[in-house]
Amino acid sequence: MQRADGAFVSVDGAVVGSFDGPGLVVLVGVTHDDTAAVAASLANKIYDLRIFGHDHASAAGVVLPDDAGREVSAADLGLPVLVISQFTLYADTRKGRRPTWDAAAPGPIAQPLVDAVAERFRVRGAPVATGIFGADMRVSLVNDGPMTITLDTTIPSPVVA
Repeated sequence: MQRADGAFVSVDGAVVGSFDGPGLVVLVGVTHDDTAAVAASLANKIYDLRIFGHDHASAAGVVLPDDAGREVSAADLGLPVLVISQFTLYADTRKGRRPTWDAAAPGPIAQPLVDAVAERFRVRGAPVATGIFGADMRVSLVNDGPMTITLDTTIPSPVVA
């Protein structure tokens, strides 16, 4: 995920998703054992990360209370999210000069989970834009910071007493 000051994604020269001002660009890779629970957990974690400052709140037109703390989350500010499917996050380059994507889940498994990530952001109240799954997309953004964070979320095992 990247903290951005505006972003858009286009397919065949047409913009299919965008936002202006502060927000998040989330590149989602899905592997074989990912689940809807993992997708929801990942979206929640991303939206709740306190990586925005009061200057971002001002840019978003949000007035924060004095006790809001130094950093706030995208959820605190109601910021937009651009969700892009990106199987290449699972590239394996350990052998040879051609990457393989064996760890990436196939489309019929991955697409519903990428959609679940976007839907979880919507449930949280985020304005959500997306790319088109499987399309050759052009993603443009102004990385704010720069700040790029890699998250790999797994659901913890239940504690047995």
